[in-house]
Amino acid sequence: MSDAVLFDAREDGIAIITINRPEQRNALSREVREGLRAAWSRFEGDDALRVAILTGTGEKAFCAGGDLKEMVETGMAVPPRDMFPLPYDNIELTKPTIAAVNGVAFAGGWMIAQACDLCVASTAAKFAITEVKVGRGSPWAAPLISMIPQRIMMEIILTGKPITAQRAHEIGLVNRLAEPEGLMETALTLAAEILEGAPLSVKAGRETVMLATEMGRGAALQAARAAHEATYKSHDAQEGPRAFAEKRKPEWTGK
Repeated sequence: MSDAVLFDAREDGIAIITINRPEQRNALSREVREGLRAAWSRFEGDDALRVAILTGTGEKAFCAGGDLKEMVETGMAVPPRDMFPLPYDNIELTKPTIAAVNGVAFAGGWMIAQACDLCVASTAAKFAITEVKVGRGSPWAAPLISMIPQRIMMEIILTGKPITAQRAHEIGLVNRLAEPEGLMETALTLAAEILEGAPLSVKAGRETVMLATEMGRGAALQAARAAHEATYKSHDAQEGPRAFAEKRKPEWTGK
């Protein structure tokens, strides 16, 4: 993995993935894209890591989007579907992810923050889908309709104007706000709260949210029951109630 993307595998089960090109406003250059692809693969393949936090170096930019200079030089028309490594889209992940947005998240920056399961933002952060300003497209924004109201989504896409972190929180795009100096602490706290849960329960819970997002009520219920079956039959399903009865912290095995 290059220094364009840093990977910190913490002993507590949290991986911190950092886009490290502040001089380019952490734009999604080829080197960054390759680094992210390797980082997500490493996260998914390491059983000791259970939650990932994605952030950017510095306070000015989380990610300013795609490399427009590269697009001009290559004459790029429609980007290949696998060009940008997106969690749960063209990157297969089964674990929770948190975007810790430390600055501007514009265009592709919004895209990768949106792709994460949860989002924590600095009060100094800004979000924008700016493609209309440069004649490009934002088909990746389609799932946004499951996160924010239609007319707000329409305004954001049609105007290309940035919204503040506070506004992003108000409309449901951001889970938690933090002062710039407390952003990572807030993201780590959220990750730690997830880690308190039984691994199989967290996995099945995440699947349930996505099933409910993509299916009708009846189909989602049926699929969710199947997703939770392994959880109910696990060792941890007995350990949890036992620990509660014995007034102690459960010792999860993930099995």
